[in-house]
Amino acid sequence: MHALTTDTKPIPLLDLEAEIEEQWEELQAAFTRVMRSGRFILGPEVAAFEAEIGAYLEIPHAVGLNSGTDALLLGLRALGLQPGDEVITTPFTFFSTAEAISHLGAVPIFVDIDPETFNLDPAAVEAALTPRTRALLPVHLYGRPAPMAELMALAEAHDLVVLEDAAQSLGARYLEGTSGPAQGRQTGTMGHVGAFSLFPTKPLGAFGDAGVLVTPDAEVAETVRMLRAHGARVKYHNEKLGYNARLDALQAALLRVKLPHIDRRNAARRVVAARYNERLADVSGVVTPALPPGHVVHQYTVRILDGHRDAVQAALKAAGIQTMIYYPIPCHRLPYYDLDLHLPVAEQMAGEVMSLPIGSTLTEASQDVVVSALREALHAVRR
Repeated sequence: MHALTTDTKPIPLLDLEAEIEEQWEELQAAFTRVMRSGRFILGPEVAAFEAEIGAYLEIPHAVGLNSGTDALLLGLRALGLQPGDEVITTPFTFFSTAEAISHLGAVPIFVDIDPETFNLDPAAVEAALTPRTRALLPVHLYGRPAPMAELMALAEAHDLVVLEDAAQSLGARYLEGTSGPAQGRQTGTMGHVGAFSLFPTKPLGAFGDAGVLVTPDAEVAETVRMLRAHGARVKYHNEKLGYNARLDALQAALLRVKLPHIDRRNAARRVVAARYNERLADVSGVVTPALPPGHVVHQYTVRILDGHRDAVQAALKAAGIQTMIYYPIPCHRLPYYDLDLHLPVAEQMAGEVMSLPIGSTLTEASQDVVVSALREALHAVRR
């Protein structure tokens, strides 16, 4: 097995240090501006960030929150989800997608996914519709847009609301469907609500937890603004049971520095991903992801076939290369749900997927090390 030499740095899944260094002076200036202002909760920095990200996404309302999970939870609540309502979603996602549904007493209905895109299968969604179905919650997994034309058509036909979990896809555009109102639009802006995580490793990453909710609906936005501040439009005049879910001013200021660079960084990730696909094209036992237009490649996720995934991951770790499994257990199999439900594609993908190092600053030389180590690991496990 090829190992890194002692003078070679390990290769992380994402090199945040390099991205931060690119904008160090701007970030320092934003930090100093907020510290000297003495205003740390909401205020002008949050309002400015909301206006700027709304303009970037071409959507009228953006509400800064303290996490993507809160964007999901408050979004569903603002859309009127009630206990017992069914919400069709994917099992192949982070727990928070389903967790937000369950927190409201609604019922997540897990349906299977497409093995090429890892996103919801519209045929499976349609087959799961019942009189109790109230909402669809697609996830744009790994930065690839879900099949929104088909999903929005189903929603319109059955009078459903749609919340997009766009946690991993800021900057992605839906360019795969047939012509229609969703065509060419950014993820998070096609449904009734879009929920974005701004966790540090996301396409637009904060320096701690952060999130943003977007919507074309002024009433939904106003409800979310109230819910994020303990259910009060005016301080000490609480109208609903709400949450403490506000975006910090410091995070907003730092995000404002990074937002203008998101398209450049997403484009750089696509270059890295295309290079991986080229170098891995002849490697048997590896399925590389399709890279349709609009995909921002939040994660570069391959499938390792024949039951070799865990051994290959261990070999890469020994070589100093960080990888990650997103996600090793489908939601319906997690201890909290533990449903007697067989979703064969999601279950198969959970045993095969592995995400390789990615990022706008990943060098070609580092990629060559990753590819070489992956080739050697596959050769070793087959011997």
